[in-house]
Amino acid sequence: MYQALYRSFRPEVFDSLIGQEHIVKILENQIKTQTTGHAYLFCGTRGTGKTTTARLLAKALNCTDPKDGLPCGECEACKAIAAGNFIDVIELDAASNNSVEDIRDIRESVNYPPAMGKKKVYILDEAHMLTGAAANALLKTLEEPPEHTVFVLATTEPEKLPATILSRSLRLDFRRVSEEKLFKHFKNICDKMGVAAEDDALRLLASNADGSVRDGLSLLDRCISGQKTLSRDDVLFLLGMTGTKACLEITDAILDGDAGKALVVLNELLMNGKEVNQFTRDLLDHFRNILLIRYLEHPENVLNLSIENIEKLKVQAKKASLRDLDKCIKLLSEAIQNARWSPRPRIPVELALVEMARRENG
Repeated sequence: MYQALYRSFRPEVFDSLIGQEHIVKILENQIKTQTTGHAYLFCGTRGTGKTTTARLLAKALNCTDPKDGLPCGECEACKAIAAGNFIDVIELDAASNNSVEDIRDIRESVNYPPAMGKKKVYILDEAHMLTGAAANALLKTLEEPPEHTVFVLATTEPEKLPATILSRSLRLDFRRVSEEKLFKHFKNICDKMGVAAEDDALRLLASNADGSVRDGLSLLDRCISGQKTLSRDDVLFLLGMTGTKACLEITDAILDGDAGKALVVLNELLMNGKEVNQFTRDLLDHFRNILLIRYLEHPENVLNLSIENIEKLKVQAKKASLRDLDKCIKLLSEAIQNARWSPRPRIPVELALVEMARRENG
């Protein structure tokens, strides 16, 4: 059965973890010197490797054939943990296991020694979803668990956890993965899968992943499904994104004060199947690119655009004042929020375009 890319290419050893070198260094040093803690708090945005790292730590604590003190990824324990059927690694979703009764079950089970491995590892995902009573019930066990037990709490919102939980855990903050590292990762995957992917296409995917490896792999999965080539135009079409040409045309209309033309181009895009929320995000990125071009000496080193398109944006950057850019970026940001909750998301976007094109005396 086909497996999603983010599962097929999940790191099995620390060296394969992308973009979290600072965390890998800390954990590897602790593992090699046998100074691992009893409770960890993994914080960071979605898809940056929190649960994967928790499993790697569980492997390191239970590996039967460690290499230089680190998990081999090949022994029976490592394979069982990767497959999710190692009895001494217990993964729980705090969103659905957040009651006092659930925590009491954990408090009772920690007293039993490991059945197969050296350590019992409890991985509690979405830890911020614990109720106040459940968090309090966990405190004593978290502070002084049995020697054979390690807790890993993963969360995207650490500020929602009580200070008592934070003070009892070693906090490690996961960073968003850079576009360059995501690009290299995607390129490596395409090479392994025999997919001839253009660099521009992969850089576009990396840009839209917003620092999340999992989100990026999900996008890549959609784009290469059933095909052996991938171009930038393929990505734009398959993800419903707005091409640079359309963004340039609408921006020219806005800077010329021609709201009617901007609305006509938007209508054509939507009639051709573009999604209005994606269009608004793409146009916001376009204005952000214009803003950066005003101040960057070598924008080609930062922006995922061809030299030809960068030259076209430079023309618009000279035409647009800082006040224009500030106004347009704010209006588009508001339109994205308003469209999200509107039964007719097109209307707040159209209103934003009209306001963006309106001159001070209009």
